[in-house]
Amino acid sequence: MGRYTKLDILFNQEINEDKRHQKIPKYPVIPLAETDIYIITNQGDRFDLLAQQVYKNINHWWIISIANQTLPQNGLFIAEGTQLRIPVNIQNILSQYNELNNI
Repeated sequence: MGRYTKLDILFNQEINEDKRHQKIPKYPVIPLAETDIYIITNQGDRFDLLAQQVYKNINHWWIISIANQTLPQNGLFIAEGTQLRIPVNIQNILSQYNELNNI
Protein backbone atom coordinates (compact mmCIF):
# COMPACT_ATOMS: atom_id res chain seq x y z
CA MET A 1 0.00 0.00 0.00
CA GLY A 2 1.42 3.39 -1.02
CA ARG A 3 1.78 6.37 1.29
CA TYR A 4 -0.95 8.29 -0.55
CA THR A 5 -3.59 5.56 -0.24
CA LYS A 6 -5.12 6.77 3.02
CA LEU A 7 -4.73 10.53 2.45
CA ASP A 8 -7.86 12.58 2.04
CA ILE A 9 -9.12 13.52 -1.40
CA LEU A 10 -9.58 17.29 -1.69
CA PHE A 11 -11.88 19.10 -4.07
CA ASN A 12 -11.12 22.50 -5.53
CA GLN A 13 -14.19 24.48 -6.60
CA GLU A 14 -13.39 26.62 -9.63
CA ILE A 15 -15.71 28.13 -12.18
CA ASN A 16 -18.33 25.35 -12.57
CA GLU A 17 -15.62 22.74 -12.26
CA ASP A 18 -14.66 20.28 -9.54
CA LYS A 19 -10.99 19.33 -9.56
CA ARG A 20 -10.03 16.35 -7.46
CA HIS A 21 -6.52 15.96 -6.03
CA GLN A 22 -4.70 14.22 -3.20
CA LYS A 23 -3.81 16.05 -0.03
CA ILE A 24 -0.06 16.78 0.06
CA PRO A 25 1.54 14.51 2.69
CA LYS A 26 3.60 15.80 5.60
CA TYR A 27 6.82 13.96 6.40
CA PRO A 28 8.44 13.43 9.78
CA VAL A 29 11.97 14.52 10.61
CA ILE A 30 14.15 11.41 10.62
CA PRO A 31 16.79 11.77 13.33
CA LEU A 32 20.16 10.05 13.21
CA ALA A 33 20.24 6.70 14.99
CA GLU A 34 23.02 4.32 15.93
CA THR A 35 21.24 1.60 13.96
CA ASP A 36 21.36 3.56 10.67
CA ILE A 37 23.39 1.94 7.94
CA TYR A 38 25.47 3.79 5.37
CA ILE A 39 26.16 2.68 1.84
CA ILE A 40 27.87 4.01 -1.26
CA THR A 41 25.55 3.66 -4.23
CA ASN A 42 26.35 1.68 -7.34
CA GLN A 43 25.19 2.33 -10.88
CA GLY A 44 21.48 1.54 -11.13
CA ASP A 45 20.69 1.96 -7.43
CA ARG A 46 17.34 3.61 -6.81
CA PHE A 47 15.45 4.59 -3.67
CA ASP A 48 12.63 2.13 -4.40
CA LEU A 49 14.94 -0.81 -5.08
CA LEU A 50 16.94 -0.13 -1.91
CA ALA A 51 13.71 0.09 0.10
CA GLN A 52 12.70 -3.31 -1.25
CA GLN A 53 16.06 -4.78 -0.22
CA VAL A 54 16.16 -3.24 3.26
CA TYR A 55 12.47 -2.93 4.25
CA LYS A 56 10.94 -5.58 1.98
CA ASN A 57 8.52 -2.86 0.83
CA ILE A 58 9.10 -0.81 -2.31
CA ASN A 59 6.62 1.84 -1.10
CA HIS A 60 8.90 2.90 1.75
CA TRP A 61 11.44 4.46 -0.63
CA TRP A 62 10.51 7.91 0.67
CA ILE A 63 12.06 7.08 4.07
CA ILE A 64 15.51 6.74 2.50
CA SER A 65 14.93 9.85 0.40
CA ILE A 66 13.78 12.00 3.34
CA ALA A 67 16.67 10.72 5.50
CA ASN A 68 19.04 12.13 2.86
CA GLN A 69 17.74 15.69 2.53
CA THR A 70 20.85 16.93 0.72
CA LEU A 71 19.92 14.81 -2.31
CA PRO A 72 17.36 15.85 -4.93
CA GLN A 73 13.88 14.93 -3.66
CA ASN A 74 12.21 14.74 -7.05
CA GLY A 75 12.96 11.22 -8.26
CA LEU A 76 13.94 7.65 -7.53
CA PHE A 77 17.38 7.67 -9.12
CA ILE A 78 20.60 8.23 -7.18
CA ALA A 79 23.96 9.14 -8.67
CA GLU A 80 26.57 6.40 -8.51
CA GLY A 81 29.07 6.92 -5.67
CA THR A 82 26.62 8.77 -3.40
CA GLN A 83 26.78 8.00 0.32
CA LEU A 84 23.30 7.22 1.67
CA ARG A 85 22.04 6.95 5.22
CA ILE A 86 19.40 4.23 5.52
CA PRO A 87 17.33 4.19 8.72
CA VAL A 88 16.78 0.60 9.82
CA ASN A 89 14.18 0.94 12.57
CA ILE A 90 11.29 2.52 10.69
CA GLN A 91 8.27 1.74 12.88
CA ASN A 92 8.51 5.10 14.66
CA ILE A 93 8.94 6.91 11.32
CA LEU A 94 5.83 5.24 9.89
CA SER A 95 3.86 6.02 13.07
CA GLN A 96 4.89 9.68 12.92
CA TYR A 97 3.94 9.83 9.22
CA ASN A 98 0.49 8.43 10.02
CA GLU A 99 0.05 10.85 12.93
CA LEU A 100 1.13 13.90 10.89
CA ASN A 101 -1.32 12.96 8.14
CA ASN A 102 -4.20 11.91 10.42
CA ILE A 103 -4.20 8.35 9.13
